[in-house]
Amino acid sequence: MTDRAVRPLLFLDVDGTLLPYRGARLPSTPQGWEDCQDVSNPQLANIDVGHGPRLLALPCDLMWATAWMEDANEVIAPPLGLPALPVTDLPDVPQKYEADTLNWKTRALVRAAAGHPFIWVDDSITDIDHARVSTHHREHALLQRVDSMIGPTDTDFAVIDDWLLEPIQHPWRTQRRD
Repeated sequence: MTDRAVRPLLFLDVDGTLLPYRGARLPSTPQGWEDCQDVSNPQLANIDVGHGPRLLALPCDLMWATAWMEDANEVIAPPLGLPALPVTDLPDVPQKYEADTLNWKTRALVRAAAGHPFIWVDDSITDIDHARVSTHHREHALLQRVDSMIGPTDTDFAVIDDWLLEPIQHPWRTQRRD
């Protein structure tokens, strides 16, 4: 007999994460960022299509956590071979990022996790985000910061795999009773 608790969520960022910058000139206006969220974006060639199967194989529920919102399902999911994923309800993207402040997504992700264990993969996670999650989220959470120039690496996936497979800390794992 097996018991299965709620699976953890995995919140996925796009820009600087699944879509690494690799030296690209970044937009400097909100309209410039909107224009990038299209299938004509030449940066899409930087997507590692091998990430899709790796993400799908993880024992968690994938969700977009990106300013791309629904556009991620139309532009990013197809080359990765991902189905349409739920989109996390995020606040408006700030016009300006200030150093040493909480990431604009952090509160929304803690709220969206609502008692679920979760993983957040992003290129802009800081110690401030770690502190906020540890004090405002009662379940386990892994905040995995990736290098914005290259995106998730084998090492990042190994950290995620290890976190998901830790049976003592993670009660969602299927456990066998004899």
